[in-house]
Amino acid sequence: MSVPYETAAYEPPESPESPEEHLERLLGRALNSFELPDEAIRRLDCALAHDSSLHSAHHSAGLHRETYRHTWLLADGSALTLWELVHNTAPGAGPQAEVYVDEEELRAATARLPLPADAPDFELPVTVQLSAVVQPQHRYVPDHDSADHARRLLRRAENTDRPGAEIADLLRTAFAHQITQAFGRPCRAGRAGIGFSLYEHAFLLPGGEEVSLWEIEHTATPDGRHMCEVYPTEDGARDAMERRAARAS
Repeated sequence: MSVPYETAAYEPPESPESPEEHLERLLGRALNSFELPDEAIRRLDCALAHDSSLHSAHHSAGLHRETYRHTWLLADGSALTLWELVHNTAPGAGPQAEVYVDEEELRAATARLPLPADAPDFELPVTVQLSAVVQPQHRYVPDHDSADHARRLLRRAENTDRPGAEIADLLRTAFAHQITQAFGRPCRAGRAGIGFSLYEHAFLLPGGEEVSLWEIEHTATPDGRHMCEVYPTEDGARDAMERRAARAS
């Protein structure tokens, strides 16, 4: 006879955890985690959110198996699913876990289990509800130096109204970033030889939050030396460029 899910020998913990922690626990308990493709693991390095759900279960004469669907939302807006098979090989034996990248492999592994062919089975509809995460507006490449890049950017900024400690603390968790040159509204020309460049430094934080810093590089200084300023908004950076150009006219 079938049994309620609550009486199953294995149940994933319900305590909140990050996508990285969830993946680490899943791989740590799976007997075959070393067989997973390296590409799948690399893609999961940039996961923003995750969801797990019981997919199906099979119980009979002290033997059981459950399958779980684990889905991660990635930084590029796509999703990646791993299928976990949890079972015991003898009545009273402890649960063993295996993990697979697709349902075909899962079905093949399930067919090898010593469960009676006429044992009851139930399957639940797949309803994946990932945490509400806004899809990133930039194309990021995960980079472990992103937090250090933010620190160095703020350190070289010479303007007194640069972003403060609150933004600096937030960017310590950045795990990916992208730098692009911003064009658009032209800056009023100053004296001959003065140059202005505007760059957006976009950072991706755990949970999918994005933070951008706007960097001005210019030579509108009394001695013509190169100077860096950083602002928390594009409008603030462009206004600063206008002020610098006007003073240097």
